[in-house]
Amino acid sequence: MHLDIRKKEWENYILNDELPQDLHPAIAVSWKKCKRIGLDPFGGRGKRADTDIFRSIYEANQWLIDIVLPIMNNLADIVRASHFLLVLTDSCGYILETIGDGTVSFWAQDLRFERGMLWSDEEVGSNAIGIALEQDIPMQMSGAEHYCESHHRWTCSAAPIHGLGGEVVGCINLSGDAEAVHSHTLGIVVAAALGIETQLKQNHNTNLMHTALNSTSDSIVILDRNFHGAWMNKRSQGILGMNLDTLSKLDFRELMPDVEWHQQESFFAGRPQNRTDCTVLTQSETLVCSARIFPILTRKKLDGYCVTFDRQKRLLETVNRVTGNLALYSFDDVVAQDTAMKRTVQLAQKYAQYDGTILIEGESGTGKELLAQAIHNASQRADGPFVTLNHSALSRDFIEGELFGYAKGVDISFMKEGKPGKFEMADHGTLFLDDIGEMPLDLQEKLLRMMQTHSVQRLGSSAEHQLDIRIIAAVSHSLEREVEHRIFRRDLYNALNVLKLDIAPLRERKEDIIYCAERFLEQLNRKYPDNVKEMDSSFLHNLQDYLWPGNVRELQICIERAYYTCEGSVITSEVFCPMHSAVEAELWDSACRAERTLEEAEKDTIRCVLESCGGNVELSAKRMGISRASLYRKLKKYGIHSSKRNAGA
Repeated sequence: MHLDIRKKEWENYILNDELPQDLHPAIAVSWKKCKRIGLDPFGGRGKRADTDIFRSIYEANQWLIDIVLPIMNNLADIVRASHFLLVLTDSCGYILETIGDGTVSFWAQDLRFERGMLWSDEEVGSNAIGIALEQDIPMQMSGAEHYCESHHRWTCSAAPIHGLGGEVVGCINLSGDAEAVHSHTLGIVVAAALGIETQLKQNHNTNLMHTALNSTSDSIVILDRNFHGAWMNKRSQGILGMNLDTLSKLDFRELMPDVEWHQQESFFAGRPQNRTDCTVLTQSETLVCSARIFPILTRKKLDGYCVTFDRQKRLLETVNRVTGNLALYSFDDVVAQDTAMKRTVQLAQKYAQYDGTILIEGESGTGKELLAQAIHNASQRADGPFVTLNHSALSRDFIEGELFGYAKGVDISFMKEGKPGKFEMADHGTLFLDDIGEMPLDLQEKLLRMMQTHSVQRLGSSAEHQLDIRIIAAVSHSLEREVEHRIFRRDLYNALNVLKLDIAPLRERKEDIIYCAERFLEQLNRKYPDNVKEMDSSFLHNLQDYLWPGNVRELQICIERAYYTCEGSVITSEVFCPMHSAVEAELWDSACRAERTLEEAEKDTIRCVLESCGGNVELSAKRMGISRASLYRKLKKYGIHSSKRNAGA
């Protein structure tokens, strides 16, 4: 409609209260409100906010200003020649920023259409900004569509800006000479508002992504196609000791030289590279890390790389948790009533406060590992791993690899990516070497070197890993006798024998037999409260008379077996069934009474058990509670020959 006609309609409304029939409904609502509140139609100049109040308003909307200003500057370049003024307001109508040439800014000053002014319907009458904010719609107004006459020379196009939840957070407006009104102007501000809202969402998503990436325990680096840093999280900055500005000037391949960056075919196919053991060169040190390199593909073109890495220490901590390299027992779990055994436990508690190597000697089943775990959990290393290696359970070919680990590329099919050994797994914790007497002589020398240098080399590697571990070794017979027979190194024995613990066999701890049996039965009764049982005197008498070649372990199994097989609530001698035969027990008794050496008793026992098993080595080893490899070793040691020796092997 021509501006002059709208002017006459405006005058008719002001004087006669008659609304034009074709007036936009939103404008009609605003006109009625202005008249109802008694707004002067010949006023319409902005109200300036208090300086301190506006400063707080501006600071609260800084996030919006930072996003909108670049968009306003781009629009200003387009509309500058047409003498239009760009305006950004907050959700209440306070003008935050304006951009325009000198001419339009001069016009605006007369209306106080500038920063710090409140531009709402209640203050300045019906206007595009006020209607857009209050009614949440895009609005274009020209000439006398404004309620106040002072605005009639203007055309204004405004669009509300919505936040992430759909709420109105501000308004963008484009104002100029009413004679230059064009419908495209409204389209420009609507497009600008949509662009601002899209940028708000992108910034929000980016902040979420950065927060997530910065909160992860992994170090993350984004590289461009030329291997220069494009982004890095805080974790990677801490590990590498540099910020993004420094990283962007480096070739990242120099920091991670072990990665096969040249394998571009794999990257182009979208396949990541996984490394469990690679070197990372920081500004201050050389680290051993695990890493994954993901290709970034854009329209099937390699556009960069995402590198995630972390110290191998964290990987080993995770592996230790998953694989159960933890000490479960404390000194509260050590059951003892015997005076000598109590002294041994007290000594172990004292040793736990030191960091020296401990050697525990005691027959199989006396609780050497339980005591080792208790020492670990009472020490300063309690938060670290507790790693166990049983030498008698491994073949000669694998002991070295299990201890020292494998470097990448070692010619073993399942070790091509490398594998940390028990030493590395136990870093900052305790390594429990069970049956240490079974260690081959050539590996004893390597173990001694590791203990002296506190470092380890993986098989197939020349790199040394510095370690902080405590070693607790255990043996089921006299290790000093092994030294005398020259099957164990004297220097290694001295290195292991810094702190010594001797666990007496159960047959020498008569007070502990009934005491331990009662504790084991209590555990079963707590586990099965609806089936509580007790031991009668005949059963207790059998427990005390038996010699327990299998020691506490055999006693516990015996109590469990009796509990499960007893049909009533009282466990009697009828269900007494120890692991070892009467013949074997008698041999132990004979050995004790005649005060023969442990070796003589063991030699006679092996002969007897082997004969009773018909020469079956595997069955004999099971009955003795040792591995088949250990039994073969003992047969060789004692020179026992039998035509049936290999039967069942």
